[in-house]
Amino acid sequence: MNAALKIKTYTPEEIARIVGGELVLTGKGSTASVTDICTDSREAKGGSLFAAIAGERVDGHDYMASAADLGAACFLAQRVPDSMAEKNAAVIVVDDPIRALGDLASDYRDASAVKVVAITGSVGKTTTKEFIAAVAAAGCKTHKTEGNHNNDLGLAMTLFTLEKDDAVSVLEMGMSALGEIERLSKIAKPDIAVVTNIGTSHLASLGTRENICRAKLEIVAGMKPDGVLLLNADEPLLYARADSITPKPLFMSLESAHGDYRAVNIRTVGDGMTYDLICRDQAYTNVQIPTLGQHNVYNSVAAYAVGMMLGLTENTIRRGLLQFHGADMRQKIYEMGAFTVIEDCYNASPESMRAALDVLSAVCAQRNAKSAALLGDMLELGEYTRLMHDQLGQYAAQTKVNRLFCYGKMADVIAEAAIKNGIRADNVYVSLDTRDPQTMANMILEALEPGDVLLVKASRAVAAEKVLACMKSRRKRKK
Repeated sequence: MNAALKIKTYTPEEIARIVGGELVLTGKGSTASVTDICTDSREAKGGSLFAAIAGERVDGHDYMASAADLGAACFLAQRVPDSMAEKNAAVIVVDDPIRALGDLASDYRDASAVKVVAITGSVGKTTTKEFIAAVAAAGCKTHKTEGNHNNDLGLAMTLFTLEKDDAVSVLEMGMSALGEIERLSKIAKPDIAVVTNIGTSHLASLGTRENICRAKLEIVAGMKPDGVLLLNADEPLLYARADSITPKPLFMSLESAHGDYRAVNIRTVGDGMTYDLICRDQAYTNVQIPTLGQHNVYNSVAAYAVGMMLGLTENTIRRGLLQFHGADMRQKIYEMGAFTVIEDCYNASPESMRAALDVLSAVCAQRNAKSAALLGDMLELGEYTRLMHDQLGQYAAQTKVNRLFCYGKMADVIAEAAIKNGIRADNVYVSLDTRDPQTMANMILEALEPGDVLLVKASRAVAAEKVLACMKSRRKRKK
C-alpha cells in the first residue's frame, strides 16, 4: 500500500516527535521531507517514508535497503538493519511501526477539515459504508475506505489518502478482539459513528454477544465532544445501553417504535426495496434503494440518517441512495446461461446467511422460480460452530430451498439439519473439500434446471467464487 500526502508533509524530526520514536541517522543522514507513505518497498521513491512491518511471511526490515535504493530516505522500523549502514537515511525506531503509522495518520487527519463518519457492526459494515458514501457523494466530495482496509494499518493508510477538498470521510472499522475499535476510533476521531448491529461473528475470540457489543461500542472512544452516535434499536443489547453511553445515541429501526429513524411499509419493488421513513414525526414516503433485502433497508436507513446529520437535502439523499453500488462479491445478481446467480461470496455469518436466504426466497417468489443455494462454512464461531451450522440447515429448510449444495468442513452438519427439517435428501448435495471447487461446480451444473435461481454464500476463506469460476469455465468449454 502507498499514499501520496496531499494535505501536509513531514520532516523526519516531526514524525519522530509525533510517534514518540528515536531518530537514528545512517550514512550521511537525511532531512528530506516525507511526501509519500508506503508499506511495500517496491513502491518507494524520492520523498517516501517506508514502514518496515514484520509480518508472518515477510519482514519489511529485510527490504529497507531496497527501498533506500529506490529513493526512500525516511523509515519507520523496530531496528536498524546492518544493510542500512551505508544508506543516507533517517530511521525512526519505534516499538510498533503499525501503531506509529496510526499515530501519524491521526495527526494527518487533524490537518483536514473533513467530517469523519465511522461504521462498525457484526454484519453489513461494508454495505452501510457504501450506502453512506453514495449519499454523501451526492452532495459533496467524499473519501472512503476502499476494499476491506478496516484494521489499524488499513485505516491509517486510508487516512493518508485524504485530500484538502474532501468534505466527508466514510471509514469502516473492523475488529477481532476487545480494544481494537477503541484504537481505531482514537486515530480517526469520528464526528458521526454508526453501529449497525451485534451478531455472532467473533464468538470464537470474544466468547459472548455481550462482549461483542462492548467491543463495537468502543467506537465512542475517540469521538468528537459534539459527535453523534447512531445505533440499531432493534438490537436489545444496543438499546439497553441508551442511558449509559456518551454521547447519548440516536436510534434507527425497522421494528422498534423507539427508532429516531424508522422504516415502515417496507416492500419489494422490482430489483429493489421501497419504504417510508419516519423521522421526528415527519414521514418521507417512497424511499427507494436499488438492492434487495430487509438488511439493506437497515443499511440505507443509516445512510439516510447520516445524510440528514450532514445537512444534506432530502432530494440529495434520495439521489445518493439510488446511486448505491454494492461492493464486489456482495449480493451481485446476474444471469449465467439459463439460470440466475446471486453471488454473495465475500463473507458469511449466521445473520448474513439468513438475510441472503431471505433475498433468495424473495427473488424466486418474484420470478416464480425454484431456489438453489450453495452454503459454505461460517468461521470464527468457536464452540458454537456446530450449532450455528445446524441452525443454518434448518433455516434453509424453513425458507423452502429446493436444492441445497453444502460446501466445506461443516457441509454434512448443514445437510443433515436441512434433511431433518424437510428438504428431500435427493435434493441435498455435499462436498467437504473446498480445495476441489470443480466437483461442487459439476454437482450444481448437473442439478440445476433452466430458470432456477442459485445463491452462493460462504465465509471468505472458503473462496466459493472459485466454484462459480469453474461453472463458467465448464459452460464455455461446452459451447
